[in-house]
Amino acid sequence: MASLLLIFLAIFCFASPARAQTPVLSDQAKALLGTWEFSNASKDRRCTATFSRDKTAVGFEVEFDAGCGDLFPLVRDVTGWIYPDNDLLRLLNAQGRTLMEFSEVEDGIYEAPTPGVGVLFLQNAAAGAGPEVTAQQVAGTWALARGNAVLCTLMLTPNAVKDSLALTVQPGCDGAIAKLGFAQWRIDRGELVLVPSRGTAWRFELTGADVWSRVPATAERLTLVRQ
Repeated sequence: MASLLLIFLAIFCFASPARAQTPVLSDQAKALLGTWEFSNASKDRRCTATFSRDKTAVGFEVEFDAGCGDLFPLVRDVTGWIYPDNDLLRLLNAQGRTLMEFSEVEDGIYEAPTPGVGVLFLQNAAAGAGPEVTAQQVAGTWALARGNAVLCTLMLTPNAVKDSLALTVQPGCDGAIAKLGFAQWRIDRGELVLVPSRGTAWRFELTGADVWSRVPATAERLTLVRQ
């Protein structure tokens, strides 16, 4: 009996350190090192997450920028990351519980359907930035269209107003659009933003030569097309 007890203790002592060991940074995980854009599906809430090789008690360190916790309170509890774990990138709290579980949906883009929060995205910051677009390049006359139907014609000017640029709605605008009172626009991190006098700003991403599409996409696609 004493011999069996000694064998059991020896097995336990050798096994315990292996279970407590921090995961090895694999080649797949090394591809995550650096700064990524962290956002919701509509991209009206965005911040950055920086993945490092520094070890924590539950994996490796990830740091969010200063305002990220205000946009996404859940990140305040994140103390580490591990990848790949069943091909998933997991963000963990101090107890090792998974708070967010990301899967790669495109090269360099990860998404995590998160209860109570919605779908969250991680996108490589360098890849997501794309070629820089300036306000001077975008200024001009644009048709706001739903499908093939033009709803409104907008004049985007390079003239500063408040913290944006001046926008003029041309006569004949659809009533539902006119009542929003669009009067300002800007370029924000590669996206074209129309600012109404009431309600939430409309964001568009460049999807073709002189074509911007509203994000997030809807069944009735809204575009801005240069005139």
